[in-house]
Amino acid sequence: MSVNLDAVILSLIIRIIILSPVLWIAGRLLVSRDKAKFTDAIWIVVLGTVIGGIIEYFFIGWTSAIIVLFIWLALVKHFFDCGWLKAFAISIITILLFAAIAVILGLIGFVVWGSLALAL
Repeated sequence: MSVNLDAVILSLIIRIIILSPVLWIAGRLLVSRDKAKFTDAIWIVVLGTVIGGIIEYFFIGWTSAIIVLFIWLALVKHFFDCGWLKAFAISIITILLFAAIAVILGLIGFVVWGSLALAL
C-alpha cells in the first residue's frame, strides 16, 4: 500500500492549525500556565498525528483506536505534566471546545452564505 506524502503533510498542517490552539486552551484551563505551553500543544499534535498514523497503518479496528487513544493521552500527560485523569479531562474538554468552535463557524458560514444568496 502506498502513502500519499502530500496528503499526510497537508493533514498534519491542518491539524496543527486547528487542533493545537484548542488543545492549548484546554490545557491552560486545567493545568497551570507554566505547564501548558503552546509549543507543547503543537508537539502533542505533531507526535500524536505521526505516531497515530503509523499505528493505524499496521493495526485495524478497535485495536488501533485503543492504542492511538493511549498514545494521545500519554502525550498530553507527558507534555502538560499532569496525571492520567487530568490528561483525559483535557482531551474531553478539547473535543468539546473543538465541537463548539466548529458549530459556531458553521453557523457563521450559513449566515454569510444566506446573506450572499439573498443579495444575488
